[in-house]
Amino acid sequence: MLSTSLGLDRREFVKMAGAAVLGIRGLKPSSREARFTGPLCIFSKHFPELGWTELASTARSLGFTGIDLTVRKGGHVAPERAATDLPRAVAAIRDAGLSVPMVTTEVLSATPVAREIFATAGSLSVPFLKPGYYRYEFVDVRRELEEAGKQFGELAGLAKQSGVRVGYHNHAGDLGAPVWDMAKVIDNLDPKWVGYYFDICHAVTEGGSAGWRIAFNLAAPRIFMIAIKDFIWAKSVPGGWQQKMVPLGEGMVDWPTYFKLLAKLDYQGPISLHVEYEIPGATAKERQANMIASAKRDFAYLKARIREAYI
Repeated sequence: MLSTSLGLDRREFVKMAGAAVLGIRGLKPSSREARFTGPLCIFSKHFPELGWTELASTARSLGFTGIDLTVRKGGHVAPERAATDLPRAVAAIRDAGLSVPMVTTEVLSATPVAREIFATAGSLSVPFLKPGYYRYEFVDVRRELEEAGKQFGELAGLAKQSGVRVGYHNHAGDLGAPVWDMAKVIDNLDPKWVGYYFDICHAVTEGGSAGWRIAFNLAAPRIFMIAIKDFIWAKSVPGGWQQKMVPLGEGMVDWPTYFKLLAKLDYQGPISLHVEYEIPGATAKERQANMIASAKRDFAYLKARIREAYI
């Protein structure tokens, strides 16, 4: 049973969290029977060789309704060219009938490049932005968290100025991976502009069977976007036990339980599918074909889990 650190039972928590989410997004409350209507996105990272138009047409052919667009080094838009290339990329994607509900970046503080990315995304009415990752040096984690919090606070200011909400990604191994450390920062920032890009795969990696529920509990009222991927623990020599990405449904994530929790919140934000496991292929063309096949397979699994939960 879902419980909270505030001593609320599940019914009270869901009611409170749902109200908070609706307050952020301005949505009309709906029943459990409401279907998922948010954008289903493919992470553009997985098709680096495709131009904007090809990327959009490929995603549309697979049934996606949006693109999680990379605006970072090596991405589909170079960060230093955001002012000129991001409008062109978004236009090409929208012309193909898809949306760009979020951009994935590496911004960490209010640098000139970060200001440009936020401002351009805002002018294009892109709703959400994922920042980069803060790293623990494991020398003085309290000080390191404090410094990261100051920098992230600068991004909160840019979010408010630009009208683009920023969602922090709980990525395994990085600051904020277990959520409760970064929650100390996020709880003090404006919930209209600052929330989470929640990643159930990394939540399970960091927290196991109970830890991911705690992480979800903390993030739930402010989940803006979610990432979809799966993993197992694999033992390799000499590295020892390591996270190994696998196709959806073949790993350790409890997808039915997770989507039931999302449905109870009436989550309607972007869902970004990641195909992070190894894709075979002797040539770039063969690998691309296998990537498309893998994305198609994972997307079918994802849609099935959504249908089961949002009934």
